Amino acid sequence: MGWKSKGLESNTKSFVTKKWTLLLCIGCFCAGMLFSDRMWTVPEAEDKVVSLETGIKDERLKLVTEGCDPIQKDVKRGSKNILGEVSKTPNAIQTLDKTISNLEMELATARAMQESIINGSPISDDLKIPESSGKRKYLMVVGINTAFSSRKRRDSVRATWMPQGEERKKLEEEKGVVMRFVIGHSATSGGILDRAIEAEDRKHGDILRLEHVEGYLELSAKTKTYFATAAALWDADFYVKVDDDVHVNIATLGATLARHRSKPRVYIGCMKSGPVLAQKGVRYHEPEYWKFGEEGNKYFRHATGQLYAISKDLASYISINQHVLHKYANEDVSLGSWFIGLDVDHIDDRRLCCGTTDCEWKAQAGNICVASFDWTCSGICRSVDRMKDVHRRCGEGKNALRTATF
Repeated sequence: MGWKSKGLESNTKSFVTKKWTLLLCIGCFCAGMLFSDRMWTVPEAEDKVVSLETGIKDERLKLVTEGCDPIQKDVKRGSKNILGEVSKTPNAIQTLDKTISNLEMELATARAMQESIINGSPISDDLKIPESSGKRKYLMVVGINTAFSSRKRRDSVRATWMPQGEERKKLEEEKGVVMRFVIGHSATSGGILDRAIEAEDRKHGDILRLEHVEGYLELSAKTKTYFATAAALWDADFYVKVDDDVHVNIATLGATLARHRSKPRVYIGCMKSGPVLAQKGVRYHEPEYWKFGEEGNKYFRHATGQLYAISKDLASYISINQHVLHKYANEDVSLGSWFIGLDVDHIDDRRLCCGTTDCEWKAQAGNICVASFDWTCSGICRSVDRMKDVHRRCGEGKNALRTATF
């Protein structure tokens, strides 16, 4: 009985063990199949990645050999863009300079108007029409410096090189050339001298009145006021100052200035460097001679005062800074000093200071002078009597202005 029971129990345990063994084998087989599927899937994906990278490298190599590498193309394109922008820089700077100059001119005009209103001074007829003058671009404004006592000099200029009436207006409209006699006010406002000038202006319409008290020792102040006023009234490339005892060929002057139109900050005239005169009582005495060093020194280079021209940028500079610009005894020295330290192109043109004895043969040789006068008189000696003769001998001809193109 005991042996039978033990045999039965032994068979049962054997059966259970075989059953679990079979299940365990099946489970291991399934796990093995699952594991082997994963093992075979991963290399396939890796092969695809490898083949894809290889294809990209081959395509890149092909593009490089054909000169079509997108990275290199972007670099080249970027380099070209940078070089293109760099090449545009000078033009951009020049445009910016012009914009700044225009804004400064508008500011100067507003200041001139404001000062006239604050001071209660009568506003010039030219200041009353800023809209029409502001929109128009002129080549040059020629201011002829004159005095109350110089009526005959003005008439001699009107009879020779300065067009009159409709011809002068046509010159402004067609050629962009404005011409005015420039004068301030007398010490007694509204006196007989002022009334005489007003009557003369009503007759000819060619006088520009300045907010300035006339006087020989005030020429430097008058020069500042002239440039500031002219810059506020007319938008021109150049502003010219000339004395009323000098002969000028306007067409030749316009052609000369037009050649320098593209240059910024131009100061043109007959450049000189005369001695600084410390001795009192002599003509052109300089009270502030000590500022120029030891006695016997010379001035810095500056244009002689009979005729000179400055570009719009410099006129705008004078207009904005006129209250702090120092005035020396001599007007031409003062103007030159205002440009010391600035990046200014000094142009020395000897045709702006011909003698009345050599302007004739120069004209016959085809080298027409811009301005003619006598150095001994700082103008044409006895200009009232001789202006017509100088104009006949040294003039550029009646048709010069009509056919001139600037």
